[in-house]
Amino acid sequence: MSVDDNDRGGWAQALAVALGALALVVAAAAVPAQSGEGKMLVQSAPLAGFQYYQGGRLWDEIKVGDPLTLAREPDNPHDSNAVRVEWQGHKLGYVPRRENQAGARHMDSGGKVEARVSKLTQHRNPRQRIEFEVFVRLV
Repeated sequence: MSVDDNDRGGWAQALAVALGALALVVAAAAVPAQSGEGKMLVQSAPLAGFQYYQGGRLWDEIKVGDPLTLAREPDNPHDSNAVRVEWQGHKLGYVPRRENQAGARHMDSGGKVEARVSKLTQHRNPRQRIEFEVFVRLV
C-alpha cells in the first residue's frame, strides 16, 4: 500500500502536534507544584453535593488553600466511581460524577492524591460555591 504526498503531510503534521503535546506534558510534570514538592495538578472541579452535607455549616471556617481529603466509595449505591471530599474530617460532598472516573481508577490502583480548596464564592447556586484542585505525586 502506498501513501501519497498529501497523506504524508497530514500524518507528519499530526505527529508534530502529538510530539508537541507530549513535550508539554513532560515539561509540566517536571515543574513542581507551588509547594516545591513533586506533584502535578490533574483536576480542578466544583464540589458536588455542597447543599446536602456539612459545607453550609462550615462555610465560615473553610479557607482557600485548605487541604481536603479524598476517599473512595466503591460501594456507593448511586455511583460506583464515587469519590467523597472531606475537610478536617467533615463530609463536604463529592467529586462530580462526570469527572470522577479517572481519579477513582487511580485511587483504586493504589495511587496517592492530594486535594485543596482553590476557590470560595458566595453564589446562590451551591455547585458554584466551592472549587477544589486535585494533585498526583510524581515521585
